[in-house]
Amino acid sequence: MNGNGNGKKSKRRKRIIYGSIAAVVLLVIVGGVYAATSGGTKIDPSKLAKVEKGDLAKSVVATGKIEPITKVEIKSKASGIVKKLYVEYGDKVKKGQLLAELDKEEIYARVDQAHAQLEASTASMNATRADLERAKVDAEGPDVPLLKRAYDRAKGMAKEGVVSVSALDDAQKNYEMSLNKQNVSKAQLQVLQAKIGQSQAQVAQDRANLKQLEEQLGYTTITSPIDGIILSRDVEVGDAVSSILVLGSSATLVMTLGDTSEVYVKGKVDESDIGKVYMGQGARIKVESYKDKTFTGKVNKISPMGVEKDNVTTFEVRVSINNPEGVLKANMTANAEIILEEHKGVLQIPEGSIIYDKDKKASVEVPDPKGKEGKKKIAVNIGISNGAKTELLVGLKEGDQVVLQ
Repeated sequence: MNGNGNGKKSKRRKRIIYGSIAAVVLLVIVGGVYAATSGGTKIDPSKLAKVEKGDLAKSVVATGKIEPITKVEIKSKASGIVKKLYVEYGDKVKKGQLLAELDKEEIYARVDQAHAQLEASTASMNATRADLERAKVDAEGPDVPLLKRAYDRAKGMAKEGVVSVSALDDAQKNYEMSLNKQNVSKAQLQVLQAKIGQSQAQVAQDRANLKQLEEQLGYTTITSPIDGIILSRDVEVGDAVSSILVLGSSATLVMTLGDTSEVYVKGKVDESDIGKVYMGQGARIKVESYKDKTFTGKVNKISPMGVEKDNVTTFEVRVSINNPEGVLKANMTANAEIILEEHKGVLQIPEGSIIYDKDKKASVEVPDPKGKEGKKKIAVNIGISNGAKTELLVGLKEGDQVVLQ
């Protein structure tokens, strides 16, 4: 009985061992088949992207500040103290509108003094002219011929004893006095004519001085030279202002005006791209203050000369933007994306999914359960790129997946 029982247990143990071995072998076979059919490694979903259709543009970006097309720094032609200010920054102004006034008391006094000086020099000139006219009459000596005849007649009559010696002396005296007066007047003519010239010069000088002071009086009133907006006001009432006529560019800045109905962004474009930029070329502008809004503009200036810095040559480019509502403010930081080439409704894939071989030929990897590591490589033809997305010409269709590298 014991022998039979031990034999049964031994057989049962063998069956269990053989069954376990068979199960392990079966699992290995099934695992191998699954691995063979599944391609092995599963691709991380974050490494996958789809072929999409949309608009794609190749562009260069010029980064700079928003500036008004027209900007004017207001400086005074007169020196003085600010008496009144009529505008604040942000105010819209018209050409000729009063902006500020300087103190006028001192200049008024100088203008009055110049008026008085001009009147005095004019009166002096008129008096000299009257003296000249009298000298001209005396120089002609209208009574000299008459007195000479009277003197000659008296001499004849004196010889005949008809007139007395005293009468002859009187006739001679009158004649000689008249002749002397004529000669003196002739000499005075040149002197008086010279004085007339001096008087005229003095009057002209005083008149010019008065005109200059009146202009300076006008300079104390500061008006707007353009239609625009006050970008900044740099003085307050009571501040001293220096004249631009005296100090030039170092003179006191009173305020800055600009016409912001049209603004521009000034940026730099690399020499490798400048050949693709042309006048009137379209651009899209983004500013930090309006992240969800895109403004449109056009290239309106391209520098003819590049600037080299750190072995990189760039060219200055200006993009103008219509800004009738004044939304864009001066000195806002802006990125002007200049469109070099744009394709509408094209297939596109991420730039990061493209593989280039030594011959610069492009290919991508796509999911493939049968492929090594669950993917396979496909050759593609590509078009333009914006740096993030690349146009797909041939190789895949919309909705296909590609593997990011």
